[in-house]
Order: sequence, then structure tokens, then C-alpha cells
Amino acid sequence: MKNIIVCVKVVPKSDNIIFDPVNKRLDRTKAENQINAADKSAIETALRIRERVGGKITLLSMGPPFFEPFLKLGIAMGVDEAILLSDRNFGGADTFPTALVLATAIKKIGNVDLVLTGEESSDAGLGQVPSQIAEFLDFPQVLFASTTDISGGTLIARRSIKGGYEILESDLPAVVSVVLGAYQPRFPDFKKKKWADNNYKVKVWNGEDLQLSESVTGIKGSFTTVKRLVEIPQSSRKKIIIDGTPEEKSSKLVEILRKAK
Repeated sequence: MKNIIVCVKVVPKSDNIIFDPVNKRLDRTKAENQINAADKSAIETALRIRERVGGKITLLSMGPPFFEPFLKLGIAMGVDEAILLSDRNFGGADTFPTALVLATAIKKIGNVDLVLTGEESSDAGLGQVPSQIAEFLDFPQVLFASTTDISGGTLIARRSIKGGYEILESDLPAVVSVVLGAYQPRFPDFKKKKWADNNYKVKVWNGEDLQLSESVTGIKGSFTTVKRLVEIPQSSRKKIIIDGTPEEKSSKLVEILRKAK
């Protein structure tokens, strides 16, 4: 095994998601961010595979500079290298140019045997990027894997289906999307995290490094556009306050439940 690439995304926590009504994008300025949970399962998958068959693990992410500390968390978990794909022209991308940028970076890294991703991101939930990366690379793909292993140069993945599971085999190199909770992500090594925070330099590549023109990245390279945002008000439950003694409250509650049938 030579190179294992894990594509990760930094996402706002679900209760911090705010949409900007002007540019119709996520407003991350006040959000608390984290590595996408399914991507952490992909990191753990990579670490377990390396423990068995060796190889170098590289984290790959596309986003603004503030993603760097989160990639260093991956270093503290045990990955070997982290690369951030960051360029103003990458901003506002839908899944197509996102996958193009990631796939182009994977080609630049070279000698890749396995590409792992989470099944989908918690902020968009589309699950399209893994398949698109595979198409750009012309790699076979296995989606929604619950376990992933390498045996004799062959990828073996297990995927849950209705009523059971199926075992899939594939030649390498391949792209695998890992389901949330496939493996419990390990805690980072706190000594290594301190070292990474203070000393590790995340490698940063922009559009020029990848030899990608502005026309195929970001908003210009996207095939979808958000035209309108509609906020759906939360439904409220009916509240009834029952007064009286415990016996009276019990009787009133029984009566209310009877009428509700």
C-alpha cells in the first residue's frame, strides 16, 4: 500500500447553521465548526488499514485558511500529512467543481491506492462528491461502506442493505465512501496535537498549483445555483397546564387523554 487519501470537510455544528439571505450560502462567521462526523469515520478506517498493510495517509480538504487547525487534529490522530486546497476562486462551489479540485489534487499527489471519504457532509447532505471524484479519477467506487479492508491487493468492503449486508470486492486504486459510525474515531494524541498546533505546517495548494482555471472552479464551474431560501417555521406543541391536587390532576389528565382518542 502506497498512498491513502482521506477527503475531509470542515462543517458548522448543526445547531449553528445560519444561511446568508444575500449570497444564499452558509454563514460560517459565527458558527462553531468541526470535522464532518462521517469523515472522522473515514480517517479511522484509513488508520486501521495502515496498521495492517502500511502506507502513507494524507488528509485532503478544500476550504478557507481557518480549516488548517482542524486538519492538524487529523495529524494528532495519526495521519502523516495534511493538504488544504484553498483559493478564493474555489468559493461557492457545488459538488461538481469541488470533486474536480479534490480529484486534481489526488492526481498531483500520485501513486494513490485508496481514496476514502465520508458518506456525505452534515451541512449539505448530498453525498455526490465521492462518486464524482471516482469518475474524475476513473477509479472503481464503493459507496456507504460499513467496513473496509485490503487483502492481497484487493479492496474488500461490507455494506448494509435491507435485511442484511453484502460484501463487495474491487481492484485498487478505488474510492470508498464510509458511513457515519463505521468505526469509532480514536482520540487524538494530546502531545502530538500540541506539537501539530505549534509546529506542523499544513501544505496549501491553490488553483495555480493545480493548474485549474477560474472557469472550472467555484461558482463559475458550478452547475447548480441557489435561487431562493425559505425558512420553515418550527411547529409548536399545544401546552395544557393542569392545576389542583394530585388526585384532581390525575383525573383531569385521564379525561384529556380520553378526549384525545
